[in-house]
Amino acid sequence: MAVELVHNFSLLHDDVMDGDRTRRYRPTAWSVFGVSAAILAGDALLAAALEVLAASGHPAATAGVRMLGGAVQELIGGQSADLEFERRDDVTVAECVVMAEGKTAALLGAACALGACFGGADTGGVASMGEFGRLVGVAFQHVDDLLGIWGDPAVTGKPVFADLRARKKSLPVVAALNSGIPAGRELAALYRRETLSDTDLAHVAELVDAAGGRAWSQTQADELLAHALAQLRSAAVDSRACAELAALARLATHRDH
Repeated sequence: MAVELVHNFSLLHDDVMDGDRTRRYRPTAWSVFGVSAAILAGDALLAAALEVLAASGHPAATAGVRMLGGAVQELIGGQSADLEFERRDDVTVAECVVMAEGKTAALLGAACALGACFGGADTGGVASMGEFGRLVGVAFQHVDDLLGIWGDPAVTGKPVFADLRARKKSLPVVAALNSGIPAGRELAALYRRETLSDTDLAHVAELVDAAGGRAWSQTQADELLAHALAQLRSAAVDSRACAELAALARLATHRDH
Protein backbone atom coordinates (compact mmCIF):
# COMPACT_ATOMS: atom_id res chain seq x y z
CA MET A 1 0.00 0.00 0.00
CA ALA A 2 2.79 2.41 0.89
CA VAL A 3 4.58 1.84 -2.41
CA GLU A 4 1.38 2.27 -4.41
CA LEU A 5 0.66 5.57 -2.64
CA VAL A 6 4.16 6.80 -3.52
CA HIS A 7 3.69 5.63 -7.10
CA ASN A 8 0.49 7.63 -7.50
CA PHE A 9 2.06 10.68 -5.82
CA SER A 10 4.76 10.56 -8.49
CA LEU A 11 2.24 10.23 -11.33
CA LEU A 12 0.19 13.22 -10.15
CA HIS A 13 3.29 15.42 -10.06
CA ASP A 14 4.73 13.92 -13.27
CA ASP A 15 1.58 14.82 -15.23
CA VAL A 16 1.79 18.40 -13.95
CA MET A 17 5.46 18.74 -14.96
CA ASP A 18 4.96 17.15 -18.38
CA GLY A 19 1.66 18.89 -19.07
CA ASP A 20 0.04 15.58 -20.05
CA ARG A 21 -3.73 15.70 -20.23
CA THR A 22 -4.41 11.95 -20.38
CA ARG A 23 -3.53 9.16 -17.95
CA ARG A 24 -5.03 5.67 -18.06
CA TYR A 25 -7.58 6.73 -20.67
CA ARG A 26 -8.90 9.54 -18.45
CA PRO A 27 -8.17 13.26 -18.04
CA THR A 28 -5.26 13.87 -15.69
CA ALA A 29 -6.00 15.31 -12.24
CA TRP A 30 -4.42 18.69 -12.89
CA SER A 31 -6.39 19.16 -16.12
CA VAL A 32 -9.65 18.62 -14.21
CA PHE A 33 -9.00 20.11 -10.77
CA GLY A 34 -6.11 22.49 -11.47
CA VAL A 35 -2.35 22.38 -10.93
CA SER A 36 -2.43 23.43 -7.26
CA ALA A 37 -4.97 20.77 -6.30
CA ALA A 38 -3.01 18.05 -8.11
CA ILE A 39 0.24 19.03 -6.37
CA LEU A 40 -1.43 19.04 -2.96
CA ALA A 41 -3.07 15.67 -3.63
CA GLY A 42 0.33 14.25 -4.53
CA ASP A 43 1.84 15.68 -1.33
CA ALA A 44 -0.97 14.09 0.70
CA LEU A 45 -0.38 10.69 -0.91
CA LEU A 46 3.34 10.85 -0.08
CA ALA A 47 2.60 11.70 3.55
CA ALA A 48 0.03 8.89 3.71
CA ALA A 49 2.58 6.40 2.35
CA LEU A 50 5.04 7.07 5.16
CA GLU A 51 2.21 7.01 7.72
CA VAL A 52 1.15 3.55 6.51
CA LEU A 53 4.60 2.18 7.31
CA ALA A 54 5.08 4.11 10.54
CA ALA A 55 1.69 3.03 11.91
CA SER A 56 2.01 -0.62 10.84
CA GLY A 57 3.28 -1.79 14.23
CA HIS A 58 5.73 -4.08 12.44
CA PRO A 59 9.23 -4.51 13.96
CA ALA A 60 10.70 -3.44 10.62
CA ALA A 61 8.59 -0.25 10.41
CA THR A 62 11.42 2.18 11.17
CA ALA A 63 13.75 0.50 8.69
CA GLY A 64 10.90 0.48 6.17
CA VAL A 65 10.29 4.22 6.50
CA ARG A 66 13.98 4.88 5.91
CA MET A 67 14.03 2.51 2.95
CA LEU A 68 11.00 4.07 1.29
CA GLY A 69 12.18 7.60 2.10
CA GLY A 70 15.51 6.87 0.42
CA ALA A 71 13.72 5.51 -2.65
CA VAL A 72 11.60 8.67 -2.87
CA GLN A 73 14.75 10.80 -2.77
CA GLU A 74 16.20 8.74 -5.63
CA LEU A 75 12.93 9.00 -7.55
CA ILE A 76 12.91 12.79 -7.20
CA GLY A 77 16.55 12.93 -8.28
CA GLY A 78 15.73 10.87 -11.36
CA GLN A 79 12.78 13.08 -12.24
CA SER A 80 14.92 16.19 -11.77
CA ALA A 81 17.51 14.76 -14.16
CA ASP A 82 14.78 13.90 -16.65
CA LEU A 83 13.62 17.52 -16.68
CA GLU A 84 17.20 18.83 -16.91
CA PHE A 85 17.92 16.57 -19.89
CA GLU A 86 15.16 18.30 -21.88
CA ARG A 87 17.33 21.45 -21.91
CA ARG A 88 20.58 19.69 -22.85
CA ASP A 89 21.92 18.45 -26.18
CA ASP A 90 24.82 16.45 -24.74
CA VAL A 91 23.14 13.76 -22.61
CA THR A 92 25.10 10.50 -22.60
CA VAL A 93 23.69 7.00 -22.49
CA ALA A 94 25.32 6.44 -19.10
CA GLU A 95 23.63 9.54 -17.67
CA CYS A 96 20.28 8.41 -19.06
CA VAL A 97 20.64 4.98 -17.46
CA VAL A 98 21.43 6.58 -14.08
CA MET A 99 18.32 8.73 -14.47
CA ALA A 100 16.20 5.63 -15.13
CA GLU A 101 17.72 3.90 -12.11
CA GLY A 102 16.42 6.73 -9.96
CA LYS A 103 13.16 7.60 -11.67
CA THR A 104 11.76 4.08 -11.96
CA ALA A 105 14.10 1.43 -10.59
CA ALA A 106 14.41 2.94 -7.11
CA LEU A 107 10.71 2.51 -6.35
CA LEU A 108 10.45 -1.03 -7.73
CA GLY A 109 13.61 -1.95 -5.85
CA ALA A 110 12.15 -0.54 -2.65
CA ALA A 111 8.90 -2.45 -3.21
CA CYS A 112 10.77 -5.75 -3.40
CA ALA A 113 13.20 -4.95 -0.58
CA LEU A 114 10.37 -3.77 1.69
CA GLY A 115 8.45 -6.97 1.08
CA ALA A 116 11.50 -9.04 1.92
CA CYS A 117 12.27 -6.93 5.00
CA PHE A 118 8.72 -7.13 6.36
CA GLY A 119 8.61 -10.83 5.49
CA GLY A 120 11.57 -11.59 7.72
CA ALA A 121 14.33 -12.10 5.14
CA ASP A 122 17.96 -11.80 6.19
CA THR A 123 20.19 -8.98 4.99
CA GLY A 124 21.31 -10.92 1.93
CA GLY A 125 17.75 -11.79 0.97
CA VAL A 126 16.63 -8.17 1.28
CA ALA A 127 19.57 -7.04 -0.88
CA SER A 128 18.89 -9.67 -3.56
CA MET A 129 15.21 -8.81 -3.73
CA GLY A 130 16.02 -5.10 -3.89
CA GLU A 131 18.43 -5.68 -6.79
CA PHE A 132 15.81 -7.85 -8.54
CA GLY A 133 13.35 -4.97 -8.33
CA ARG A 134 15.88 -2.39 -9.51
CA LEU A 135 16.84 -4.44 -12.57
CA VAL A 136 13.19 -5.01 -13.47
CA GLY A 137 12.66 -1.27 -12.96
CA VAL A 138 15.28 -0.26 -15.53
CA ALA A 139 13.94 -2.87 -17.97
CA PHE A 140 10.44 -1.51 -17.35
CA GLN A 141 11.66 2.01 -18.18
CA HIS A 142 13.17 0.82 -21.46
CA VAL A 143 9.82 -0.70 -22.43
CA ASP A 144 7.94 2.37 -21.18
CA ASP A 145 10.13 4.62 -23.33
CA LEU A 146 9.53 2.40 -26.36
CA LEU A 147 5.77 2.55 -25.78
CA GLY A 148 6.05 6.32 -25.37
CA ILE A 149 7.14 6.46 -29.01
CA TRP A 150 5.57 3.45 -30.71
CA GLY A 151 2.76 2.47 -28.36
CA ASP A 152 -0.86 2.57 -29.49
CA PRO A 153 -2.62 5.44 -27.65
CA ALA A 154 -5.82 3.36 -27.59
CA VAL A 155 -3.91 0.76 -25.55
CA THR A 156 -1.43 2.88 -23.56
CA GLY A 157 -3.92 5.60 -22.63
CA LYS A 158 -1.27 8.25 -23.39
CA PRO A 159 -1.13 10.82 -26.22
CA VAL A 160 0.77 9.71 -29.33
CA PHE A 161 4.39 10.93 -29.51
CA ALA A 162 3.98 12.80 -26.18
CA ASP A 163 7.59 12.09 -25.14
CA LEU A 164 8.97 13.22 -28.51
CA ARG A 165 6.85 16.37 -28.52
CA ALA A 166 8.31 17.25 -25.10
CA ARG A 167 11.87 16.51 -26.39
CA LYS A 168 12.27 13.83 -23.72
CA LYS A 169 15.75 12.36 -23.59
CA SER A 170 14.38 8.86 -23.15
CA LEU A 171 16.62 5.80 -23.30
CA PRO A 172 16.07 4.88 -26.99
CA VAL A 173 16.28 8.53 -28.04
CA VAL A 174 19.58 9.11 -26.23
CA ALA A 175 21.02 5.89 -27.66
CA ALA A 176 20.03 7.09 -31.15
CA LEU A 177 21.43 10.59 -30.56
CA ASN A 178 24.77 9.06 -29.53
CA SER A 179 24.88 6.59 -32.43
CA GLY A 180 27.29 8.69 -34.51
CA ILE A 181 25.51 7.84 -37.77
CA PRO A 182 23.60 10.15 -40.17
CA ALA A 183 20.18 9.21 -38.78
CA GLY A 184 21.36 10.18 -35.31
CA ARG A 185 22.69 13.52 -36.49
CA GLU A 186 19.45 14.29 -38.35
CA LEU A 187 17.53 13.36 -35.21
CA ALA A 188 19.67 15.78 -33.17
CA ALA A 189 18.93 18.60 -35.60
CA LEU A 190 15.18 17.96 -35.45
CA TYR A 191 15.24 17.74 -31.65
CA ARG A 192 16.67 21.27 -31.53
CA ARG A 193 13.70 22.77 -33.38
CA GLU A 194 11.28 24.88 -31.33
CA THR A 195 8.19 23.22 -32.77
CA LEU A 196 7.56 19.90 -34.47
CA SER A 197 4.52 19.04 -36.55
CA ASP A 198 2.82 15.64 -36.39
CA THR A 199 4.65 14.76 -39.61
CA ASP A 200 7.96 15.81 -38.05
CA LEU A 201 7.25 13.70 -34.98
CA ALA A 202 6.53 10.64 -37.09
CA HIS A 203 9.85 11.19 -38.87
CA VAL A 204 11.64 11.60 -35.53
CA ALA A 205 10.30 8.20 -34.48
CA GLU A 206 11.60 6.71 -37.74
CA LEU A 207 15.03 8.24 -37.10
CA VAL A 208 15.22 6.84 -33.57
CA ASP A 209 14.55 3.42 -35.09
CA ALA A 210 17.00 3.89 -37.96
CA ALA A 211 19.75 5.03 -35.57
CA GLY A 212 19.38 1.85 -33.52
CA GLY A 213 17.65 3.27 -30.46
CA ARG A 214 14.64 1.00 -30.67
CA ALA A 215 16.65 -2.22 -31.05
CA TRP A 216 19.11 -1.19 -28.32
CA SER A 217 16.38 -0.54 -25.75
CA GLN A 218 14.65 -3.82 -26.52
CA THR A 219 17.92 -5.73 -26.17
CA GLN A 220 18.69 -3.95 -22.90
CA ALA A 221 15.25 -4.79 -21.52
CA ASP A 222 15.75 -8.49 -22.34
CA GLU A 223 19.23 -8.61 -20.79
CA LEU A 224 18.13 -6.76 -17.65
CA LEU A 225 15.22 -9.17 -17.23
CA ALA A 226 17.61 -12.13 -17.43
CA HIS A 227 19.86 -10.59 -14.74
CA ALA A 228 16.82 -9.78 -12.59
CA LEU A 229 15.60 -13.38 -12.71
CA ALA A 230 19.07 -14.56 -11.67
CA GLN A 231 18.91 -12.23 -8.64
CA LEU A 232 15.46 -13.57 -7.80
CA ARG A 233 16.75 -17.14 -7.81
CA SER A 234 19.67 -16.15 -5.58
CA ALA A 235 17.25 -14.71 -3.01
CA ALA A 236 16.10 -18.28 -2.25
CA VAL A 237 12.45 -17.34 -1.87
CA ASP A 238 9.58 -19.81 -1.80
CA SER A 239 9.26 -21.58 -5.18
CA ARG A 240 5.66 -20.47 -5.74
CA ALA A 241 6.51 -16.85 -4.87
CA CYS A 242 9.56 -17.04 -7.14
CA ALA A 243 7.40 -18.21 -10.06
CA GLU A 244 4.82 -15.47 -9.45
CA LEU A 245 7.43 -12.72 -9.19
CA ALA A 246 9.16 -14.00 -12.34
CA ALA A 247 5.82 -13.91 -14.17
CA LEU A 248 5.25 -10.32 -13.02
CA ALA A 249 8.73 -9.34 -14.17
CA ARG A 250 8.09 -10.83 -17.61
CA LEU A 251 4.73 -9.08 -17.80
CA ALA A 252 6.32 -5.72 -16.91
CA THR A 253 8.93 -6.07 -19.63
CA HIS A 254 6.78 -7.62 -22.40
CA ARG A 255 3.69 -5.43 -22.47
CA ASP A 256 1.79 -3.13 -24.79
CA HIS A 257 0.51 -0.65 -22.22
